[in-house]
Amino acid sequence: MTGALDAADPIERAAAVAALGVTGAATVSERSRLVDIVSRDPEPRVRCAALGALARLGLDEPEADVLWSVAVADPDPGVRRRAAEAAPDLGVAAGRLLDLVADGEPLVAEAAAFALGELGEEAGDVGAVAALADVAVGHDDQMVREAAVAALGAIGDPTGLDAVLGAMSDRPSVRRRAVLALAAFEGQEVEAALASALQDRDWQVRQAAEDLAAPETPGRP
Repeated sequence: MTGALDAADPIERAAAVAALGVTGAATVSERSRLVDIVSRDPEPRVRCAALGALARLGLDEPEADVLWSVAVADPDPGVRRRAAEAAPDLGVAAGRLLDLVADGEPLVAEAAAFALGELGEEAGDVGAVAALADVAVGHDDQMVREAAVAALGAIGDPTGLDAVLGAMSDRPSVRRRAVLALAAFEGQEVEAALASALQDRDWQVRQAAEDLAAPETPGRP
């Protein structure tokens, strides 16, 4: 296995790296080598594979901090995106994801927003709600706005409600996501927004609102 990590073919190297993560166990030397690959391998796909393998294997906090610092500074957006995706598994503190939400590459910002949603209350405790709210209503990319709205719903902090309500006037996919996010909030504004969504011109938005408004069927979970 170690020899394959030095293969000339980057596809072979990436496969060998990924295999280490799949095993669920690696020696100290192999873990150190994976961290080195994230820092030094010339192929982005190999660096991404090493990040994924380390996320599956698990790292202690000092190791994760070093790895994160290297990955988020990577010139390749695919590696930065993989770092954002792996953040919850790496145990990276939510606050360290905030810079990636502002990344100039939309795919990176989208992944960072999604990861903050997965971290839930922890993200809310470090100021993520304000950052996500700005993105939800102001980012140029629709997918990033949608991910930010979803994260605000997952966190459920009341200070994020205005941004979710603002997203109700966005494109259909964002409006649908905003309707789903409203499930985390309460109040007259929420009820009014759901009532409006029931009349939305997009059927998926209407369906999402109907699903939230429908009473639970007795005897069913």
